[in-house]
Amino acid sequence: MKLSEKYASVLHLLESNYPDAKTELNYNDPYQLVVAVLLSAQCTDKRVNMVTPKFFQRFPDFFVLSNASESEIKTLISSVTYPNSKSKHLSLLAKEIVLRFNGEIINDRDLLETLPGIGRKTANVIVSVLFNSPFIAVDTHVFRVSRRLGLSNSKTVIGVEEDLEKNIPEDKRAIAHHWLILHGRYVCTARNPKCESCILLNFCTDYHIRSRADFHKSSSSRRTKTASD
Repeated sequence: MKLSEKYASVLHLLESNYPDAKTELNYNDPYQLVVAVLLSAQCTDKRVNMVTPKFFQRFPDFFVLSNASESEIKTLISSVTYPNSKSKHLSLLAKEIVLRFNGEIINDRDLLETLPGIGRKTANVIVSVLFNSPFIAVDTHVFRVSRRLGLSNSKTVIGVEEDLEKNIPEDKRAIAHHWLILHGRYVCTARNPKCESCILLNFCTDYHIRSRADFHKSSSSRRTKTASD
């Protein structure tokens, strides 16, 4: 099967299975999304969603947040991963956005990456979710699923991102990010993936490689047993 055919089939099945895919982070405006995405780094969306209601009540926008101390911020995010660095980044980020962009989020990935705490993945999430920009954020789920399926053989996040954006139509990229995340989060999990119920099983390179390896191992064991008999 050609790679273009695999992409077309995989995207069709993902779209059919996750028709209403979207971020599982709770937010009501661009400010809240940016804060939630930054907090979600190496942390579950569920945990972030538990923290943000009180956080947004105390700090409703970048202007208020820019005047908060790191210790004030840390108090409200202490249960997420890396609260020290995240409180520092949020404090600096708020000040920069107020100073440079008058408290508004801009649709410019490159400029967003110059802000404290915002790397390429976070910038991609922000512009794709808020502005439907044709970028794919590669988190751990997207990276794992893409490589297992054989959509990319790259060993780097940037390489996987480039492969996905090269082969996924622009109008599908923003939503494809969510399809891949949800599939990785609930089916193609890091440990004990649910291969038996996976809609993409026929297109999964990793599964077929493992199946062939198991077959050869089983055949070798039977030949060894027969010889010993």
